[in-house]
Amino acid sequence: MFWRSVVGKLAVTILLLVSFVLFILTIFLLEFFENFHIDQAEKDLQQTATKVAEMVEQYNDDKLIHETTNRIKDASSRIAIILDDGTLWVSKSSNDDLPSFQPGWIKNDKTLEEVISKNQNVKKQITIPNSESKVMIVGTPFGDKNGAVYVYQSLDVVDQTKAETTKIIFLAAGIAIILTTIFAFFLSTRITSPLIKMREAAFDLTRGEFNTKVPILTHDEIGELAMAFNRMGRQLKFHINALRQEKEQLSGIVSSMADGVITLNRNGDMIVTNPPARQFIESWYFENSSQQSESHNQLPGDLNLILQEVIKSEEAAIHEISLQGRNWVMIMTPLYDQSYVRGAVAVIRDMTEERRLDKLRKDFIANVSHELRTPISMLQGYSEAIVDDVAESKEDKKELAKIIHEESLRMGRLVNELLDLARMEAGHIQLNLEKVEANAYINRIIKKFNGIAQDNNINLTLQTNIKETFILIDPDRLEQVFTNLIDNAIRHTNKNGFVNVNAAIHNDELRVSIADSGSGIPEEDIPFVFERFYKADKSRTRNKEKKGTGLGLAIAKNIIDAHQGTISVKSKLDEGTTFTFKIPL
Repeated sequence: MFWRSVVGKLAVTILLLVSFVLFILTIFLLEFFENFHIDQAEKDLQQTATKVAEMVEQYNDDKLIHETTNRIKDASSRIAIILDDGTLWVSKSSNDDLPSFQPGWIKNDKTLEEVISKNQNVKKQITIPNSESKVMIVGTPFGDKNGAVYVYQSLDVVDQTKAETTKIIFLAAGIAIILTTIFAFFLSTRITSPLIKMREAAFDLTRGEFNTKVPILTHDEIGELAMAFNRMGRQLKFHINALRQEKEQLSGIVSSMADGVITLNRNGDMIVTNPPARQFIESWYFENSSQQSESHNQLPGDLNLILQEVIKSEEAAIHEISLQGRNWVMIMTPLYDQSYVRGAVAVIRDMTEERRLDKLRKDFIANVSHELRTPISMLQGYSEAIVDDVAESKEDKKELAKIIHEESLRMGRLVNELLDLARMEAGHIQLNLEKVEANAYINRIIKKFNGIAQDNNINLTLQTNIKETFILIDPDRLEQVFTNLIDNAIRHTNKNGFVNVNAAIHNDELRVSIADSGSGIPEEDIPFVFERFYKADKSRTRNKEKKGTGLGLAIAKNIIDAHQGTISVKSKLDEGTTFTFKIPL
């Protein structure tokens, strides 16, 4: 509504203020003019009475006095002359409503009687007896003889003058109010116009239109307010852009984190989540279908207990959670609003890989310790036998020395494999590339294992379609791959089994597959066979006396990667395993 707006309030305020001032001024003016007209009428009557009294004192001609009196009096007044002998003369009047002077007026009014009795001027407003007419009467005594002059006129004349004056005052006040209303509306509109534009600009700011500017029309306080508003808009745009960039940066960081992040309020409602956190919650509901909540943004019941614990203790809590065969660690920390805990932030980390690597590390240390302990013990024992002359014949001493030599070579191979793997994983592997004839190279490697295969009643075969094709490889490194894969195949294959090596050139690459009929690899272990420290279940190894270090396949993968090739494995438990690697020509 108009009256509730600033323009209406300001206009009404100005109008009421001016109206109040005009009201007070009108009252004072009416009072002033009323007294002024009465005083003026009294002065006029007094002057007339004085003139007539002086004329009566100077002239003894009654006719002249009467004619002169009728001439000098006002048309609305009448003059009464009372001589010392009681003679009364009253002038004529054109006003029929003005009664003739009666001696009884003096007798009935002590004030009028004082004109003759006390010889002093008197002025008074009286009501005519037997009439509702009011008159103003002035009495003036003669100076040197008894008698007096009374001049009087009806108050209706004064009232008419007052009424005319009142009309003029009210008309002027009405015109002033109309002009004030127009002026107040114009002034309030002019004052509030910048404020209205500021309001519209403020609405634009709420809609995100930060380039909106308020025009500066004046250089007063409103102009300064407009300048401050424009400055505020620029600062607001700057800070909101900064906050937006920070929010986007934080959102990008949270979304790209490998750890899950969940922000929660006190009720367990998830406010912010990133993809790993959502994946964790989905996995939780999948495994714990009985804890499904009505809202997808609600934290599951068991996890909500952790939240309540954190809110109650106001301390961080760490919990390990096993879910779908994976290990998770949840670190939940309280969020504060000043001193009030308003919620919590939970960081969820998948520790499955760390736990597995830690287990592999421990197994590796145990294996290396065992592998080193055995040759060291044998070296120590057989060397003591030689020192103590336990072996008496040269043949016994030679046998002991041979065993010491083999165990030292075994320990050296273990150390070399560790050094090779460390260099490869550090990216320090160097290939000595040579062009070799593929068929002859592979046949030579297979012949090395024919004796071992025959000793274990294993059928080792080679199938190849390669004919006089040269390949660019590091022969020593690639032989290390062949040796590792064929040796593993023989060790994990039972008697009367087979190991088949298939080599072919296809699409400008060398493809080699080594398949066996051995014990196979469990399906859950297949993704980890090429990682360091991995070892197959010992119970599934046919030759338990000849154990590996868990480094061979990791070394083989690094060598194939260095040749820009790929290596893969397919296996089925108790049916066999096939390793395949490809190297571009």
